Amino acid sequence: MKKPAAAAMAALAVAALVAPTVPAAAADPVDSSKLREAVTVNGILQHERALYAIAAKNEGNRASGTKGYDESVKYVTKKLKKAGLKVKTQSFEFPLYTELAPATLSEVSPTAGELETATVDYSGSGDVTGTLAVAGGTVLPPTPEPSSASGCAADDFTTAPSTPAVALVQRGTCDFAVKVANATAAGYDAVIIFNEGQPGRDELLTGVTLGGPVEVPVVGVSFATGNALVAEAGDGPVSVRVTTSTRSETLKTKNILADTPKGKTGTTVVVGAHLDSVLEGPGINDNGSGSSTILEIAEQMKKLGYTKKGKLQRQVRFAFWGAEEEGLLGSEHYVSSLSPEKLSTIYANLNFDMVGSPNYVRFVYDGDGSDTPDAGPAGSAGIEKIFTDYFAGQELATAPTAFDGRSDYGPFIAAGIPAGGLFSGAEGIKTEDEAKIFGGTADAPYDACYHAACDDVTNLNEKALYELGDAAAHATFVLATSKTGIYPDGSRVANPGQRSAKAGTAALPYKGNYAVR
Repeated sequence: MKKPAAAAMAALAVAALVAPTVPAAAADPVDSSKLREAVTVNGILQHERALYAIAAKNEGNRASGTKGYDESVKYVTKKLKKAGLKVKTQSFEFPLYTELAPATLSEVSPTAGELETATVDYSGSGDVTGTLAVAGGTVLPPTPEPSSASGCAADDFTTAPSTPAVALVQRGTCDFAVKVANATAAGYDAVIIFNEGQPGRDELLTGVTLGGPVEVPVVGVSFATGNALVAEAGDGPVSVRVTTSTRSETLKTKNILADTPKGKTGTTVVVGAHLDSVLEGPGINDNGSGSSTILEIAEQMKKLGYTKKGKLQRQVRFAFWGAEEEGLLGSEHYVSSLSPEKLSTIYANLNFDMVGSPNYVRFVYDGDGSDTPDAGPAGSAGIEKIFTDYFAGQELATAPTAFDGRSDYGPFIAAGIPAGGLFSGAEGIKTEDEAKIFGGTADAPYDACYHAACDDVTNLNEKALYELGDAAAHATFVLATSKTGIYPDGSRVANPGQRSAKAGTAALPYKGNYAVR
């Protein structure tokens, strides 16, 4: 998973920690017990151990563009073919970004001193000493709710002088890439982005991305640092020095797509999980857990005879995405590659990104937007209810998590395709209320090894794999076999025109992984 919005999870109220009330879904009762019994923690862990072994002999990671990822693709493909599915790989190119050395930032004058900073992903390399210029649209003091549009318009920047100059912009409203593009178009040699200032948006701006390479150095700072620099610049010229050392290169990687025979309705449910890790670790929870779970589901559906021709109402396409950690690039490539006709046959998307976190919560994507700011396309509420009804039947509480497009369902909801899924938590901190309901340790990360070398086979909670693995199997089986589906009248799309006529055209705002706002 690529840098989720942890603050939204930490702010969950006690009332939101139980299954949300959503309109009744139309899915007819489906008995998933045989599949759930067949999908075991042992089966999931067998795949996890294999993925870890691959990472261990390939510089400790399985990142897209590396030998570790290629061997992961071979392993998963072999298992899927053995399960009798029709398997193909989908190749695409992507930009790989590497930070070679930490960024530095210092004020040269009027007050010399070092400032805490972090490189923004896909920053260019450079060493720039220049005069600071504050972008228009900066909002100080910050409003209670985010409102800054600093740097979002070209005229927020005066033309840079002939001598080196550094733009200072505030987080908010538009993608960081837009702010940087406007600054460089105006002639600035480096860009500093400071956090906006609201609670949860005031710390050092780190772990964010531009989504693609830029030429100039780009670094992030805290709200306090940015606010102080703005104040100093208001009193007279401020000179700063910015250094970054990065590398960006274009590499090739693959998605894996594995199909059951076509279903009776002619539509397809895409059940997806990203297969790649970050360069910093083997990615056994993020996202070996999701990949291993859906691989186990695929194998057990075959063994139980559910993948025989004529058995399913809807085809199931098991998708293992590449380059998720670089910005949802695999799922984005897949959705954008579909013709309008092919796009119209995608009934729903299920996404499983981290389902084995050590200090887990049973997070369910909030399809109807009743507890978080973002709702999914029509039908997403029905998918959410499949999960929450299942957990309620097991007497297990759930918590909603923001349906904000920050995992591989993002490109699907952008195209108007209903989606849903499960998440056990990443780097966010478990609250006391969550600990009371779900167990575990309050005031500690859901996964202390998120995006780290210690995300290995010891970094998994077997109970989480059991509970969320069964729920994943249940939802997959319901969507594959339900005769009526997720809409009141059993139709594929509730509202005419809900989906874009052209593949890849957003019917809903797509925030993706690009640190919008």
